[in-house]
Amino acid sequence: MEMQIAFKINSPKVVQETIDGEVVIVHLEKGDYYSLMNSGADIWNGIETGMSQTEIVAKMEAIYEGDSAEIASSVNNLIEELKAEEIIIPVEKNGHQITEITPVETKLKFEPATLGKYTDMEELLALDPIHEVDEMGWPNAKTQETF
Repeated sequence: MEMQIAFKINSPKVVQETIDGEVVIVHLEKGDYYSLMNSGADIWNGIETGMSQTEIVAKMEAIYEGDSAEIASSVNNLIEELKAEEIIIPVEKNGHQITEITPVETKLKFEPATLGKYTDMEELLALDPIHEVDEMGWPNAKTQETF
């Protein structure tokens, strides 16, 4: 059985929220935050739903009008950036669990995905106790263990 690589969010170090089509990502250990919009938000959705890199490219080709090589390059570049920033980590995905891709009637014009990175709140995020989260995730603060 062929194994494919998919990705998962590097939680609890990373939290994210999608607001009006924009994905806002916060790396709680580094204190950096990021923004993904348009095609970047669609790539992120593929990552969130457990798609392999190949499936994400196929999904993007199904919903965007553009050069296949440019779409694949943009997906691959964004995934490499997200891995380099330690936002996502690779996981194995069984080859038989293929996500069905449904083409849309009207495709959107493709524009390469960009990861906006912001470091201006690094010190404030590091001081904020919200960065200490447990398995419940954000915004639940980590409980103190007593000895």
